[in-house]
Amino acid sequence: MFKLSKRILTLILAFMMIISVTACSQETAQEPIVEEEGIFKPGTYTGEANGLNGTIKVEVTVDANNILEVKVLEHKESPGISDNAIISIPESIVKYQSLKIDTISGATFTSDGILEAVKNALLSSGANIDELMKEIDVSSEPGETINKTADVVVIGGGGAGLAAAVSALQNDATVVVLEKMPSVGGSTIMAGGQYNAVDDARQRAYEMRPELIAEIESYTKQEPVNETHKRLMEELAAQIEEYKANGSTYVFDSPQLHALQAFKGGDQVGNLELIETLTKGAEESIGWLESLGVEFHDEIATVTGALWQRTHQFVKPLVTGPIDAYMEYIANKGDDAEVMLNTTATELIVEDDRVVGVKAKQGNNEVIIKANKGVVIATGGFARNNEMVKKYDAHWGGLDNLGSTNSVSATGDGIIMAEAVGANLVGMEYIQLLPVGDPVTGGMQGNISINAANQLFVNSEGKRFVAEDERRDVLTRGLLEQPDQVMWILHDAHEYYNEEVRNDFNETIGQLVESGVVVKGETIEELAINMGVSPENLRATVDTYNQAVAGEIEDPMGKKLLQDPFDKAPFYASKRVPTIHHTMGGIEINTLAQVISKDGNIMKGLYAAGEVTGGIHGANRLGGNAIPDTVVFGKIAGESAALEK
Repeated sequence: MFKLSKRILTLILAFMMIISVTACSQETAQEPIVEEEGIFKPGTYTGEANGLNGTIKVEVTVDANNILEVKVLEHKESPGISDNAIISIPESIVKYQSLKIDTISGATFTSDGILEAVKNALLSSGANIDELMKEIDVSSEPGETINKTADVVVIGGGGAGLAAAVSALQNDATVVVLEKMPSVGGSTIMAGGQYNAVDDARQRAYEMRPELIAEIESYTKQEPVNETHKRLMEELAAQIEEYKANGSTYVFDSPQLHALQAFKGGDQVGNLELIETLTKGAEESIGWLESLGVEFHDEIATVTGALWQRTHQFVKPLVTGPIDAYMEYIANKGDDAEVMLNTTATELIVEDDRVVGVKAKQGNNEVIIKANKGVVIATGGFARNNEMVKKYDAHWGGLDNLGSTNSVSATGDGIIMAEAVGANLVGMEYIQLLPVGDPVTGGMQGNISINAANQLFVNSEGKRFVAEDERRDVLTRGLLEQPDQVMWILHDAHEYYNEEVRNDFNETIGQLVESGVVVKGETIEELAINMGVSPENLRATVDTYNQAVAGEIEDPMGKKLLQDPFDKAPFYASKRVPTIHHTMGGIEINTLAQVISKDGNIMKGLYAAGEVTGGIHGANRLGGNAIPDTVVFGKIAGESAALEK
């Protein structure tokens, strides 16, 4: 038998392995694997760009061919105002794999900042930016029909809508909220958070100037227009007499005074029953909000156009306190409550003379929601609907070029839907302008007004032109009479005692000075130079004002709420312009938030609350009354719908 030695066998095996490896190598070389070149170099990149209030920093994650994620890591944009852009722009970039994304109206600077920061990040990945800037096809496959049922359907996820949802849930109803934007809050969350309410415990901490007794007594001496007006004046007169008999010196207030001021401040065209419901409800609402976890500062001030020292401020910035509390309550209700974002209500469903549901659109999906008990409309006003503003404006004229402080969602949707099924509209001609708009955006950001009793309004000549504690329409008309329709709001270190003090929009005074939105001076003359106004004029203006504060002279402008002299450095000034702020007209309701039809009857199954309604504020809304309106009537509407009142 032929046998191989171990040595020869080992050599043969080694030779065969060499041949095998060589063959494999040759096979691989003959058929190389070629990786397709990608659009990006995979990885995570950061980029920065300027927003409205400072630097926006983003993080972008990509693979070879796709943008996988966009995160906004850091920003100084105003909460509420910028929220939709911060949510929507990154989502759209990923969805459409493009930088050719429409900016969010009302947050254009924030939108542009995010897009520019993402572009800067993607440059590091080797991306062809020109390709990412090409027009995109946003069309998609036909959607489906989504059917849902709840006891109460709320249209609008702003302050009034969420208050209604919470109230309905507290009354054992199931709730669906439809919100057309990608986040909740509406115009409410963009407001400064000023909350007018009688609050005896907190107001007692402040002394009242003796001459203000005559001011509040004047509200008891008006010619009564109806029995409610007469009763409120009599009740207020009795309260004032008791206050004086007790030798009280703290800030006097009552729901009756609040109601009479709101009625007179609205030129006595508001529904006084609704106004009284608001002012009594506002006092009670402090406790309701606190029971939900909302915190208030103890300080009580006077917001621009409020007429009285009863303005509260939430501890959380803007109106995020109530909105967060509402959402937490809703979330804790599990399957009993649902909030549908990016869902636009289009039509009310009416059967047998009763509103029984809502039709809506969610992307390409049709949404039909039946309401077992009622529908609450809380879609806000129409300040962002230019056609409606032109149609109904009867008092101002020339509003076409003005910006607005409102959310872009304030396009009158609910008013249009309600009118289509027979609801009556009231006060549509009353549109409120505000004299404190940002010169670039028309929004409220950069507004340093936090206490009407201490602020000065100065024109481009360095002169005051109006009493700063006046009604908002009076303030705005005064501004419109100035040659350039531009003014400056002045405050000193009585309010802004260090650079970390924030305005009502959660912006620090230091940030605003750094960004150039606010100018600063250690002296009146330096402030004037930085404002670009006459130092001599501004010095004379301030000296005269301080004489009035000291009681040496009557204030030349007739200002009644005078607190501190303007004499504590540093001094600050913010340039402001007129802007559309609030639409007082809308759907007619009664004190139960039931919608009234054109023929004067209650419309079964339909309720409304917030700025979508009319008749509460008359011809002019007092500053600080809007947020209480959303809470009081939102709460009433939710309860009425849940209990089928």
